[in-house]
Amino acid sequence: MNFIPYGLHSIDQEDINEVIKVLKTDWLTTGPKIKEFEDALCNYVGCENAVVVNSGASALDIAVQSLDLPKKSEIITSPFTFVATSNSILYNNHKPVFVDIEKETRNIDPKEIEKKITKKTGAIIYIDYAGHPCEIDEIKEIADNYDLLLIEDASHSIGAEYKGKKIGNFADMTIFSFHPVKNITTGEGGAVLTNNPKYYEKLKMLRNHGINKETKERYGKEAGYEYDMKLLGRNYRITDLQCALGLSQLKKLNLFVREKKRLSETYNKYLSELEFIDIPTNKAYVKHAWHLYTILINDMDRDDIFIKLRKMNIGVNVHYIPIYHFTYYKENFNFKPKNYPVTEEVFHKIISLPLFPTMSSEQQNYVIDNLSKLSK
Repeated sequence: MNFIPYGLHSIDQEDINEVIKVLKTDWLTTGPKIKEFEDALCNYVGCENAVVVNSGASALDIAVQSLDLPKKSEIITSPFTFVATSNSILYNNHKPVFVDIEKETRNIDPKEIEKKITKKTGAIIYIDYAGHPCEIDEIKEIADNYDLLLIEDASHSIGAEYKGKKIGNFADMTIFSFHPVKNITTGEGGAVLTNNPKYYEKLKMLRNHGINKETKERYGKEAGYEYDMKLLGRNYRITDLQCALGLSQLKKLNLFVREKKRLSETYNKYLSELEFIDIPTNKAYVKHAWHLYTILINDMDRDDIFIKLRKMNIGVNVHYIPIYHFTYYKENFNFKPKNYPVTEEVFHKIISLPLFPTMSSEQQNYVIDNLSKLSK
């Protein structure tokens, strides 16, 4: 069996054709496909505004900057995520405050959030781990009670729903990622969605050096040369080539999620019979986006299982190493692993199994069969 990755993009000829069309136009970047993709995302989710950028990390950065919090504010988030989430807090001169997670969903535990709120707390960034939405109603109630702003890091959960409503409408701002292993891809890319016009106008400037006019607005018969730089922004622009791919991919998002759900149900059926494995949770009132399929290994050494599966060409991974374990965070902060007991337990047990829309039955059976052999 050839190597089976934990995640893989699905690109077809239609996607390729859409990118080629853009290559034959005058606009390779900062052109009409940007707004087309933004409008398509809004239509899919049902929100008012979207700003697409060159990565999910960039989206997080300008979202935090747009909150306009006092310097050195505290922002509550989960340590069980990719570093981009907490790094975005640091980029903007704020302090990350970590809260432990729920074992079943690996999402931030709402019961623990209130314990970490201080006079300096300005916002909460909650992450929909693996594509399973957080307990959004509980988090929103806490935010309302303490007058806190909310960012939903939905890098994993485009295509998910919470209580019948698509992810993208719940927080002050929502982040999507379009990295190749995510449910849809633009190669690299991300988006910030918001229903707040103040944030929308600021986000557009921040992705384009802080300039108050989009590049396309400064060209044409009626356009003048004048523009102003109002904010200290970055060059986080995404290209028309990427947005053409994103538009094509978005049309297939529901299909991709259905396929990953089908594969996850097959995993659940067979892996639930193995005593050393805990399969992932899918609560009844959410629609899981199944970005990842993660299991917990009980009464066996996770690292030993990991090594054995990799030697079998099964591209398992670990999502995630808790952020406070990284050198930069250890050198600059005083986070203690003992203060996050659930995160630590999950970290030492978790493995991500291969899951992608084009995964064949042969590939999945190979993963299941070899996992089953390890229990004997």
